[in-house]
Amino acid sequence: MENCIFCKIVGGEIPAHKVYEDEKYLAFLDIHPKAPGHTQIIPKKHYRWVWDVPNPGEYFEVATKIAKAQQKAFGTDWILSRIVGDEIAHAHIWIYPSTQTGENPSDFEKNAEKIRSAL
Repeated sequence: MENCIFCKIVGGEIPAHKVYEDEKYLAFLDIHPKAPGHTQIIPKKHYRWVWDVPNPGEYFEVATKIAKAQQKAFGTDWILSRIVGDEIAHAHIWIYPSTQTGENPSDFEKNAEKIRSAL
């Protein structure tokens, strides 16, 4: 989609703090984090809703991988997720640790590296 901010991130037009990428999915830190390590997981191909993404099991395997890395990176079992889709018209899953981690949510470089290292 021409004006989709997430498609622009996938295409490299807008920078992002990437924590995971494969041929179908991209995970990057949210620029308005609810907690340190707040990650958006999106399909690289544009789909309006999470429920439109083919093979949702594969999509949720990526989300699980990120959640497990966040548990390790931020020392918490409490990982929250959210799927609404009203903010951006591109399928996305929010995954973020509890706010009790003691980390700075805006330290994007450090938080992204902690997650990447835990993958």
